[in-house]
Amino acid sequence: MPHQPHRLIPASFTPGPSLTLRTRVEITPDFGRSATIAGYAVSSDGPVPPAIGLDRAALTDAGFTGAVGQTLVLTRASAPTLVAIGVGGQGQLTTATLRDASAAFARAGRHGRHLATDLMSAVSGLDPVAASAAVVEGALLARYRYLELKTKTTEVPLEALDLVGSTAHPDGVTRGLALARATALARDLAAAPPSHLTATVFGDFAETLAPQFGLEVSVFDKAELIDLGCGGLLGVNAGSIEEPRMIEVRYRPSGQPTGHLALVGKGIMYDSGGIALKPGDVTHLAMKMDMSGAGAIFAAMTALAELGCTNAVTGYLMCTDNMPSGSATAMGDVLTIRGGTTVEVKNTDAEGRLVMADGLVLATEEGVDAIVDLATLTGAALVSLGPMMAALFGNEQGIVDQVRAASDLTDETVWQLPLDRRYRNQLDSDVADMSNLGGPFAGATTAALFLADFVGDTPWAHIDMCGPMQSDSDDSWRTKGPTGFGARLLVELALGFRPPAS
Repeated sequence: MPHQPHRLIPASFTPGPSLTLRTRVEITPDFGRSATIAGYAVSSDGPVPPAIGLDRAALTDAGFTGAVGQTLVLTRASAPTLVAIGVGGQGQLTTATLRDASAAFARAGRHGRHLATDLMSAVSGLDPVAASAAVVEGALLARYRYLELKTKTTEVPLEALDLVGSTAHPDGVTRGLALARATALARDLAAAPPSHLTATVFGDFAETLAPQFGLEVSVFDKAELIDLGCGGLLGVNAGSIEEPRMIEVRYRPSGQPTGHLALVGKGIMYDSGGIALKPGDVTHLAMKMDMSGAGAIFAAMTALAELGCTNAVTGYLMCTDNMPSGSATAMGDVLTIRGGTTVEVKNTDAEGRLVMADGLVLATEEGVDAIVDLATLTGAALVSLGPMMAALFGNEQGIVDQVRAASDLTDETVWQLPLDRRYRNQLDSDVADMSNLGGPFAGATTAALFLADFVGDTPWAHIDMCGPMQSDSDDSWRTKGPTGFGARLLVELALGFRPPAS
């Protein structure tokens, strides 16, 4: 039976009808006649598939060595067009490089509506479910494009993908579709212009979509946030004409949960910097993506029921824009976070940690087993680790290690940095319990230390995804623009989560 992903975007609001969401994926015994582009795995040291029609010497003359991710398009008078897909040395593929090879094939065949590939034939020693999922993810994510606001486009939709051979696994196809769909949604949300996706609209969208995926949603408006004492979120919102929203998303398995995980996401729908206005450069253009953490969490949670997650998961999406106006929070103002902690605002552009603090306190009050937060929090993380990996901090190594394991599965790379409490005094304030900004150095660490004050003894991990939130160019399965980083990682984390040992 063909696998058909749900169409995520309801007609009432469309962040972007991504090509990924319409792709049909099937496991087939052979290449058949319907595929317009056929991709064959070619190792760097093994026999060349006869269907390619070239021997090793001819491939070498054409500059094709078989390295992972290398492709060679061979057009023919009759369909299908052939693509040689490099898979490296025989038996050396990992799930990450297999995903990369599939993405390279899909890009090489970007003009084809129906692709077929025997990449699974090159798999040796890998779990067939994970390998099948990687092939699906790589191809679908590489062909993703945000086209909602284009009146003309030359993009060709990927309508069908065939996994050829007997080693592909149906469960892997299901998993790959769910993970690709979640990432596509996270990208759609991050790509949507700030006037199209406000905090209010995001709340309405979540309420519309959630029931289709076994989720419950409660959206808290400004009056309710005042009653809750969410002074961080309200303080950041003070300069905006748009109301804030806290979107609480709940997934509960059908049986007794094996654990309860909380996910807290930064949802700054647009970040001007507030009174501390950002420089007048391309930085502003990217600030519609400052809600990428909240978007990835919501998107990840849409996959949990389909993939049989046995853990309870509660998401707290802290959503507002950060704008300058006569009513905006000023430097030197003091905000009161949920629970009573007072914070002196030394910089209104250090706003993400203020909204996150309210969400972290609410998560601890629910008595969860662990908290993981995801935020585009600091430029310091980007400077330290570059655009390919996120900074990871935590107060308990068990939950940190679970995040790292999920990172390894998805190739959404994280790197653990020290939560060195010797820097905590940089957050001291003369007029409040603490301030929202440290010194000029170790900015990612002082931001993490700020958040750590609001989780108490609850095991907690913090992912600062400022670097990998976007890609400047097409790179493997990461397309230019918002990457949807964290959506797949959080799905894998939730599926495998076990409460850390006390």
